Amino acid sequence: MMKKQKYGLIGILAVVILTALDQWTKYLAVLHLKDQRPIVLWDGVFELHYLENRGAAFGILQGQKGVFLVCTAAVLCLIVILYRRIPQERRFFLLRAVAVLLAAGALGNLIDRMRYSYVVDFLYFKLIDFPVFNVADCYVTVGAVLLAILILFIYKEEELDFLSLKKQKGTKEDV
Repeated sequence: MMKKQKYGLIGILAVVILTALDQWTKYLAVLHLKDQRPIVLWDGVFELHYLENRGAAFGILQGQKGVFLVCTAAVLCLIVILYRRIPQERRFFLLRAVAVLLAAGALGNLIDRMRYSYVVDFLYFKLIDFPVFNVADCYVTVGAVLLAILILFIYKEEELDFLSLKKQKGTKEDV
């Protein structure tokens, strides 16, 4: 039980630190980029460009704050439930890291939506004209890609049985 609490506290601390980093970068973006010309870091490739995104990824669902709040709260609850089910073995460290990245990304953008009714975006790959994004979006993207790699190439299907939300017959669940 102590090991489970340790992993829980480490996970919470990691989410708090990553979320704080995201919020700090957004604060700096508001302070230095809002109502300013973009800062070109690599001409024609990458720049810091302030944008207020009232939608989701790629600007979809503009102005649907309530939908975002409910969906994000549900996702965060699901992440917490699944994180608690991850075995405390070293082999599942990356899976715990994925949960932390996804939670921090969701929480970072949720804070913006609650605070401003929009998400502060400021990272722009001009070379490929990719939509402007932020650090929390990076957490979610890296977490999702890492999760796909873990599921497809690292873990065997039976190793992930603990992720099932159904209570296993004949086992004692420690949730």
